[in-house]
Amino acid sequence: MSPVAKPAIPSADLASFSSHLQSSKRILALLGAGLSASSGLPTFRGAGGLWRNHEATTLATPEAFAARPGLVWQFYSYRRHMALRAKPNRAHYALAELAKRREHFITLSQNVDGLSPRAGHPASQLHLLHGSLFDVKCSGFYCNYTEQNNFIDPIAPALAIPENGLQLGPAEEDKTGTDATSSLYAAMSLPSKGQGELDVSDDRIPLPQIDENDLPRCPKCKRDILRPGVVWFGEMLPQDTLQAVDDFIGESETIDLMLVIGTSAKVYPAAGYVNAARQKGARVAVINTDRADVPKVQNGLRSDDWIFEGDAGVVIPEIL
Repeated sequence: MSPVAKPAIPSADLASFSSHLQSSKRILALLGAGLSASSGLPTFRGAGGLWRNHEATTLATPEAFAARPGLVWQFYSYRRHMALRAKPNRAHYALAELAKRREHFITLSQNVDGLSPRAGHPASQLHLLHGSLFDVKCSGFYCNYTEQNNFIDPIAPALAIPENGLQLGPAEEDKTGTDATSSLYAAMSLPSKGQGELDVSDDRIPLPQIDENDLPRCPKCKRDILRPGVVWFGEMLPQDTLQAVDDFIGESETIDLMLVIGTSAKVYPAAGYVNAARQKGARVAVINTDRADVPKVQNGLRSDDWIFEGDAGVVIPEIL
């Protein structure tokens, strides 16, 4: 029996949204992991929040990096690798095109995968709240080295994704067939991402312990190791990003439309931006796979707001 298809966007909702979009002069969009999921990337939230046997959030802290820099770099090298293999989806391109047409449309992204920039989203209208997987900086306290758009994969040879290199020839010593049989079944059971790469997100795949000397070294101080240029839990969000969004909200009496895409926007400061837009008169459009997963808007969503349920990569191109 074939799965039941998601209902199409109601024509009345599509018409009312399109009419409001056409008349909107000032638009603010908030992007979350649901947009990246449409490109095949893991969201590391909810039931899928594990990498190997680790809660992904426990690896995204300065304390984790200080205690186990090799493991943390393996996690982020995996994410860099997967993001580089992924492609921007139709929603990324639709948002980029809208930004090119509308000078007063800005996007605040909670994603670090670099897909929005690769879709050609104008940099001046795209603000990254949590940084980028492809920015790195020195972990040393006294060194201020930073580097943007580092797409080297792997960033250090020791961080290369291992490949299925098991040799399945006859055993040299064991003549009972036991060793050969074990090797065959081990090879057949290894999770793979294709192209010979092993799926290191699965904890059945052994990962080597990486010596700190084999991690990427700061080229400036030549002493400390580099770290991912993302914002970890417990760290301050980028002040220039926060200021840019605050300036956009504050420079006009009105915001016409607030797009909330692939995120529940229930955690601050993301939730605060939805309420700030509402206070400026914005109507809110939520695009998410779960109709019940909506932002905490002050006094709730109104009857003239919109909830478009479905895959952002499908819905966004249809409504924009």
